[in-house]
Order: sequence, then C-alpha cells, then structure tokens
Amino acid sequence: MTAAGSATDDDMELYLDSADLAEIEEAFRLGFLDGLTTTPTFMHRHGVTDVDSLVLRLADIVPVLQVEALGETAEDIYAEAHRLLDLGQSREAPVFKIPVSMEGGKAPRMLRHEDIQVNVHLVYTLQQAYMAMHAGATYVCPLVGRLQDQGHDALDLIHQCVQAVNYYGYQTRIMFSSVRHTEHVRNALNLGVHAITVPYRVLAKLTDNTFTTVGTDQFFQHTRLMTKTVADVMSSVNPLVDAESTVQEAIVKMTEFGFGCVTVVNSDGSLAGIFTDGDLRRLLEKNGRDVLSTSMADLVYADPITVEAGALLNVAEDLFHSHKVDNLLVVRSGRPVGMLDIQDL
Repeated sequence: MTAAGSATDDDMELYLDSADLAEIEEAFRLGFLDGLTTTPTFMHRHGVTDVDSLVLRLADIVPVLQVEALGETAEDIYAEAHRLLDLGQSREAPVFKIPVSMEGGKAPRMLRHEDIQVNVHLVYTLQQAYMAMHAGATYVCPLVGRLQDQGHDALDLIHQCVQAVNYYGYQTRIMFSSVRHTEHVRNALNLGVHAITVPYRVLAKLTDNTFTTVGTDQFFQHTRLMTKTVADVMSSVNPLVDAESTVQEAIVKMTEFGFGCVTVVNSDGSLAGIFTDGDLRRLLEKNGRDVLSTSMADLVYADPITVEAGALLNVAEDLFHSHKVDNLLVVRSGRPVGMLDIQDL
C-alpha cells in the first residue's frame, strides 16, 4: 500500500485538520506530521476570501495537502482537481477530497488512472466505504465524531472498514476523522486505522499526563538543586537595619520590603543577628507596645542559620528541612549578603 504522507506502510499517518494558518505553522514546526486536511467549512470559519492563494500557501508549508475538489459531476470534479494542480502544486503532494456519491465514485477512478491521489470522505456507512474502496480511493474517511453525535456506533464502522481493506486487499487507507478528543486517537490506534486527522487542540493534548508533568517537574527541580548556587537564586533585596535602629524602624523596613525578617548589622558591617516577625510577636506579648522604642542593639539574638552564597541549593534545602525554618541568612566570607526564602528553591 502506497502512503501519501511520510509514514511507512506500517505506520498510522498523523494529519492536522485545520485551516488556521497560525496553528498550522505551529504544528508543522514539530517536524513529524504527515500532512494537512482542510475543508471549505474550515476556510469559511476562518474568514478565507481567496481559496487559491491559501491552497498555494499551505502547499508550501505542509508535506501533503488534502484539499476539496468539488463538482456536480465526475467531469467537474476532475476539472477542479486539475485546475488546483495548475495553480502550481506538485503532482505528487496534493490529495483531492471528494464527498462520496455515484459521481464521486467515478471521479476518483478517473484521477487515480493519472496517479492523482484521492480521499473519498463524508462516509457514514460501510456501503459508502466499499464503493470508494472499489473505485480506487487512496483514502476513505468516515466521520467518527459526527456519527457518535447521532448515537451511531462509529467505532464499529471504522472496524468494519479496516477489516474490509485487510480482507479484500484494497489499496486504500482508512482515515479516522471528526476527532473530538484524545480518546479518539487511542480508539484509532486500537482499531488499526491507516491514518488519522486531528484538530490542533487535540494534537496539543496527546502528550499530556499528570504523572508525566509531576515527574518532569521533579527532574527540573532536582537538577536545579544540584546545579544552581544560593547566589544564583537569592533575592537581590537584602533589608538591613543597623543595631542602633529601633524595633519600630525594623518593622517599617520589614513592611517596606515585604520580608518576614531583617538582618541586623553592627556599625562595622558585621552581623549582629536576625530579627523576625516571630521575634516581634514574642516581644509584644512580653513587653507590650513599649518595645517599639527599644534599640535593636539591646535585643538578644539567637545564632542565625546561615548558608554560604556559593553553596549549591541542595545544601540550603537540607538546612531548611533540618532546622525547620523558612529563611536562611546568606553570607559571603562571614558577612551577610542576602536572604534565601524557602520559596526560592
């Protein structure tokens, strides 16, 4: 069986179903789609006014373009296909879509005699599919979503079509179309269809999985912990107050920078301690509002939990967890240079 796209005989070809130029260009940057299917309805929906220009533009973007060749008679369909070819498309690249009918069965035969590829679509019954296969259609395209909307067993129709091709040896590829969700793609794979055409919104979800996302996020997080230093991620904001400041001034500084703590430094720039919002609550409970005028130099500070600016983030992570704190004082050569919040990890 000869494939229209880049897939081998044993592959299920993957087409995009669209007339939106932006999403077509985005999708085909993936590099592995086999082609594009489109319809006059899609074009109308996107405000296309020059069909021929769009066809030529699409032909330059995609490896295989499946586009409508409409006509009341087989001769009209044949003439329209040749008119579209005469626009400048290569003879091998396009596949002409033809709605199934008696005339739509005659036209594929005429075009296939010239090795022009044809997709007979708008197929809703096995009998229609059989006529298209027997006429030599390159593709037969049942519309699964539309059939299911009407309560029909569309998947059984697909199964019957695939079975007919495989049993009788028709040189036709069954294309699964009118795809509504990712489950349809799984259905197509299980049924052994030869091609599927999907809208971009479905294509974009085919690699989605919550477990995959969680695992990938963990890989990025752990790689970050092993390769980034504290200095790489710590906040550039480092609120400092000198030891001669009052508690009230320290509160203003904490509020101004949105931090839950400030670094208290001596006049020579050396570290005096860390003053936190927890320290403030305890002082207010013990001494009331009078504490606001207290000098920072008169307070007693616990030894701060520090981390070197050049340390890897996994060192900081261990400190956060072992000391059960949310902030670490970042030092370089013993002098405070910033704060690291647990959210920075």
